[in-house]
Amino acid sequence: MKIVACNSNRPLAEAVAATLNLSLTRASVRRFADMEVFVEIHENIRGEDVFIVQSTSYPANDNLMELLIACDALRRASARRITAVIPYFGYARQDRKSGSRTPISAKLVANLITEAGANRVLTLDLHAGQIQGFFDIPLDNLLTEPLFTRDIQERYAGRDIMIVSPDIGGVLRARGVATRLNCDLAIIDKRRERAGVSEVMNVIGDVAGRDCIIVDDIVDSGGTLCNGAAALIANGARSASVYVTHGVLSGGAVARIAASPIEMLTITDSILATEAVKLASNIRQLSIAPLLAEAMRRINDESSVSSLFD
Repeated sequence: MKIVACNSNRPLAEAVAATLNLSLTRASVRRFADMEVFVEIHENIRGEDVFIVQSTSYPANDNLMELLIACDALRRASARRITAVIPYFGYARQDRKSGSRTPISAKLVANLITEAGANRVLTLDLHAGQIQGFFDIPLDNLLTEPLFTRDIQERYAGRDIMIVSPDIGGVLRARGVATRLNCDLAIIDKRRERAGVSEVMNVIGDVAGRDCIIVDDIVDSGGTLCNGAAALIANGARSASVYVTHGVLSGGAVARIAASPIEMLTITDSILATEAVKLASNIRQLSIAPLLAEAMRRINDESSVSSLFD
């Protein structure tokens, strides 16, 4: 097994390699003067099972091009199998036509990765399950449910917790965590009555006196989560915390979360944390390196990946 790291999240790649007792394959991923991406592998990888660790987070297009060119370089170097390990799959929110004459960019990106030479994809908490069908190569979609469940059990032991879905679309994900914890589930129903009028947040479920934990896959601007936490507190919740897989946290999201009623936002290191995230008092990170490492080991051994979540 060989592990190649591009530039989006090198600390995560190093942590995965350390977990597997391996060293990262020596490679250069750099830019020419006009910002063209150039990738060069400095070790023999002929006939090897190679894993490229690269999130397509900000800057999404640069990181995506690094991944594509790295796949091409490995294919031309005669790697036996190339697995694109994409902890955060960018463009996943563009999984359907949102209106007339709009793209399905997630499908386009899937085609690009396949054509670049990837034989397999390993990713984490896809925004929409149907994206698995956009690929004509095997895709393993890892779940953070066991990781979040263990952490919640440790941090909230003895407290009366309730899992909350931030919207109707996230119910399946939140129910998975609630089932593992054997606790109740609430849903936040948000709707905009008409253009220019702020969203109305209705809480489905009795959250009064409970420590509520919102579970979601992506936090970007943070507005929905902050409004959801405020709605829970307004409905009598004792506290509101959040567990999210991918901390995109663009724009003023960190400041918005710091000023919100959110007690603690827990994210994973699928996206490299900015300085603002590291310094925030109510944002913390969980490492997904052990989960990725175990999945990669099982792929290399040709053993079951899905049994990780039984």
